Amino acid sequence: MPEKKRMLDRLRELHRIQILSRNDLREAGLSTHAITRAVRGGRLTRIRNGVYAVGDVPEDVQTALHVGGRISCVSLLRLLGIFVLEATGVHIQVRPHLSRSRDRRPPDAVLHWVACDDVGLPHAVSIDDAVRQSIRCQAPRAAIATLDSVLHHRLLTREHLVSIFQGLPERYRPLLALVDGIAESGPESFMKLILRTLGVRFEMQVEIQEVGRADFVVEGWLIIECDSREFHQGWDQQMRDRARDLGAARLGYVSIRVPAMDIFTRQGEVREAIRAVIVAFGPRWRGTASVPKLRRSGRGKPRSG
Repeated sequence: MPEKKRMLDRLRELHRIQILSRNDLREAGLSTHAITRAVRGGRLTRIRNGVYAVGDVPEDVQTALHVGGRISCVSLLRLLGIFVLEATGVHIQVRPHLSRSRDRRPPDAVLHWVACDDVGLPHAVSIDDAVRQSIRCQAPRAAIATLDSVLHHRLLTREHLVSIFQGLPERYRPLLALVDGIAESGPESFMKLILRTLGVRFEMQVEIQEVGRADFVVEGWLIIECDSREFHQGWDQQMRDRARDLGAARLGYVSIRVPAMDIFTRQGEVREAIRAVIVAFGPRWRGTASVPKLRRSGRGKPRSG
């Protein structure tokens, strides 16, 4: 799975970063002039006075270290390739007593004044802590989409998520029942929640012979595709999408495509538009067993609201 490989690569790069003090470098035999030359040559990155990094240090990690903390929450998850709806500013975990951090932080930084476990790195909290904080830091729908992404990319197992929720206040626990990891993108997670509010039956990631995989099949006949700019821009891709829609129409399906931005920002309108389509075409549930051209991908499950 290419996404999984990219995520593992990012994790390895994060673990390769070394944080060293000036004393560490002097004890390793580097003189003041040698340290200066290493910084100018790009072999060392000066983070702040007396603190240096070895390795390719992402900008957000540098910002966290400059403040005196570690990259955390949605910023760390986004860096690894997990879906995050909004992550303006860098989320940084700082030790509760480190009050001087307030003077060094960028205006848009989000500081988490919490104690975290010691399993993480000097420059990044553990995955458990990042996920735990992201649940508390986001709106419920956004948190569900992030958790779906965590499961889909196998960053954590469901059993691991269960243990994380057990350590959270009880008000967060209903979210876990809405997380399944089937959605392959943030827009799909949001669409799943929209369809649940409609009380319709649907399947996700469904293989349709002669057409390909559909994001959603609703009530056995309505295909919903969640289109993002990343994967659906360009005329060639649009032509392929239209060919898929025509192929689905020949098999008796109705297809609609919803832009990701509308799914995120106009959920009420999207919900009512889908409801109108279902009402206009009437109840046409045929069930997967009676549709010879439809084959489950092995991941989707029939569900209802």
